[in-house]
Amino acid sequence: MSDSEPDEELLELLRLSLGIKRTTSSKAPDTEVLKDAEYVYNNSIDVALDTYGTKAAAAKIWDLMQEKGYSFKKWSEHTLHPKEKDESTARFIFLVDLLNFCFWSENPDPIQCFSVEHQGQIFTGYWSLVAAISRALEEGIPVTTPSFWLNEDDCTDDLLKHIFRSSTSETIPLLDQRIQCIREAGRILDADFSGSVIQLITKANRSAAALVNLLTIHFPCFDDVAVLDDRIIHFHKRAQIFAADLWACFEGQSYGSFHDIDTITMFADYRIPQMLHSLGCLRYSPSLENRIRGLREVESGCRSEVQLRGCSIWCVELIRREIVRQHPKAEVNAILIDFFLYDTMKERMKEGLETIPHHRTRSIWY
Repeated sequence: MSDSEPDEELLELLRLSLGIKRTTSSKAPDTEVLKDAEYVYNNSIDVALDTYGTKAAAAKIWDLMQEKGYSFKKWSEHTLHPKEKDESTARFIFLVDLLNFCFWSENPDPIQCFSVEHQGQIFTGYWSLVAAISRALEEGIPVTTPSFWLNEDDCTDDLLKHIFRSSTSETIPLLDQRIQCIREAGRILDADFSGSVIQLITKANRSAAALVNLLTIHFPCFDDVAVLDDRIIHFHKRAQIFAADLWACFEGQSYGSFHDIDTITMFADYRIPQMLHSLGCLRYSPSLENRIRGLREVESGCRSEVQLRGCSIWCVELIRREIVRQHPKAEVNAILIDFFLYDTMKERMKEGLETIPHHRTRSIWY
């Protein structure tokens, strides 16, 4: 804080001592993710952005998005994503994004990794989570109902383990932490939002940033932050993707109607940095690149990991700006770029075209 800026905490204490009620601020909600990502980029040592590579990637991404007719409608076209536009789908999305983290396996044999069999198909990664939840609903288990999470007589830990059962001998990573997230979310929804995901969404007043802030303030398991140089860095991957998934699923209407959806950034995970590196946008220091290529874990919250996440967010923002600069009428935001890069990365994996492994971090944040 500079000398010219007021100390808000002292002002609030003064107001209280004088019996003055604080007026509601008209300032637009801010997740702080983008400005923190820029700070990380400006102070990064192990991760750098290639300006030429980023501009070239922007052109390539835009051309491919146009060629494929890529829009938020692609979300509902995925086989496992729900097609109904109702309250049950909003609850489904909440549970998915509550548990949307850490699917990578240390097993070098992909056939032996955690996977879910559903409707005659085998699903891995993020899709294994969606498949497990869909399978549970088809089996008559009300797994997307928050009140069910509170009833530990019916919703036992053993039942939750059954819901996330694998088609292999390997269990889903961080199973205990996922169960803790479900229990915590059930308690907080019950206490603060009358047990309703819809009330949570409604309280955001059609602001995606406000929805992110509600999640991160009320739910510890959504408060995805780190520290760099004594500064708190906000990432909020899963909170942001909840707003984004609602927007994409409901096509900007109903529960997905947000007047500030473009404030949502790319979702800092382990797949998008991998794709950005493959596109020539990101460059790593020799020590970090050796760690990633050697399949050695990058500790959650360490400086290198914070740089990977922060620089990826800023890189996608620069890609977005370059697309808009080249195509002023382009309707594109960081969400669509993220979705497109993720889908493209999964296609490259299937074709064996990965040029570098993803970084390995065990965390509930992504």
